Amino acid sequence: MNRKLSATTGDRIETEQSTLYFHTETIEVSRLSALAFFEAGEQSFAGQRFFWQNREKTFTLAGLGHAHTITSDAKEHRFDDVEQQWKKITQNVVNDENDIQPILFGGFTFDTENEMSGEWTGFPEAFFAVATYQLVIKNDQAYVSIHLITEEENTTEALNALRKECDELIHTAQVKALKTYAKPQIKSSYEPYKEEYLESISKVTSLIRQKEADKVVIARSLALQFEEQVTSPNVLSQVMMEQPESYLFGLEEQGKLFFGASPERLVKVSDKYAYSSCIAGSIKRGKTAEEDDLLGQSLLNDTKNLSEHQYVVDMILQTFKENCASYQIPNAPQLLKIRDIQHLFTPVEGPLKEGATVLQLVKTLHPTPALGGVPRMKAMEVIREYEPMNRGLYAAPIGWLDAQGNGEFAVAIRSALLAKDQAFLYAGGGIVADSQPSSEYDETLVKFRPMLRALGGQLHE
Repeated sequence: MNRKLSATTGDRIETEQSTLYFHTETIEVSRLSALAFFEAGEQSFAGQRFFWQNREKTFTLAGLGHAHTITSDAKEHRFDDVEQQWKKITQNVVNDENDIQPILFGGFTFDTENEMSGEWTGFPEAFFAVATYQLVIKNDQAYVSIHLITEEENTTEALNALRKECDELIHTAQVKALKTYAKPQIKSSYEPYKEEYLESISKVTSLIRQKEADKVVIARSLALQFEEQVTSPNVLSQVMMEQPESYLFGLEEQGKLFFGASPERLVKVSDKYAYSSCIAGSIKRGKTAEEDDLLGQSLLNDTKNLSEHQYVVDMILQTFKENCASYQIPNAPQLLKIRDIQHLFTPVEGPLKEGATVLQLVKTLHPTPALGGVPRMKAMEVIREYEPMNRGLYAAPIGWLDAQGNGEFAVAIRSALLAKDQAFLYAGGGIVADSQPSSEYDETLVKFRPMLRALGGQLHE
């Protein structure tokens, strides 16, 4: 291992409360599984870990421990608050362009105005962490960084202790065989507020017919009770095997794990160039290739789904017009096929204007019409009145950004919250004038399937 790959920096950061010193040091390692590294932190860092893998499998991130956390309960200003705190912490971090950057990982809640109690009670409106030990795998190369953010000026002893612990974690991840996990055993399950959900579809459809909104996304949950406590590495292992073609993510906080396999990129910024995905409109996969093709073609020609999709395209396109010097977008949607479902998909990309940032794009894009509705503010009002739950991080932005302004956020759908021996799965659908409660309910069943299968359950059609 090359300890000199990235020289240690000890940058001084002046904050309103104190002076912080940001030390970062990176080594290149070989033969390191991100899941094995995540698992190596089970004893010392359970509850303070995160995991991310992009859809293309070209970038994987795992974090153990909290060198620093950023939270915000600043309502609509939380995006700016997180960005300002991160800029202050990293303002003097000096790395070569080829060095691995310190990465901030986390997410925002869906709606700061939702105060319903439940499994998300007490969760901050924004929660992000810089890992003490950060693993990045890109271009088939693996790098582990140590981060120390402290008020102490003399850090020689602390850094030496971190180096020793880091070496032990790497050794464990490389040498100890990766566990083979059995799927969790479900003892029971129930559908919270099922009748209220079905009733809400009828009420929201009526509002839309009265022209009070064009589209509103209504979601619901599915609760599982397991025979015994389920660990974070177990469910991440299951999701990686079940849904390799999606964005895979896991974030531990407050003794819980929020995880999922999302097909949907919200936004990516790389070298001041932005990418987004318009995803809305869905249909199940076929049991044969022929049936699958027929279902896909019916989706491409379905008026309701095309209308839903166009809402998303129009909104994301407007955001790119405001934040990008130019943009590229195809003339028509294509199909995005993942294991359980296929979606209408339209990519959009373009170079950022001066001053535009990944978090400003996240702020502008959230929630897209695919997760909130049209018009946005009215749809959010309707969701608060008729959706009988708190979404927490579900359907909200989750992802990362580095010290140079690069980053990527997915929309946290196809997701679940694991709380020891319980789990809560989430799914929703876009309600328009001709929506039917029974068909909307069936659509949520299809969307539950990826997380349900990963957690040891199955749906019977």
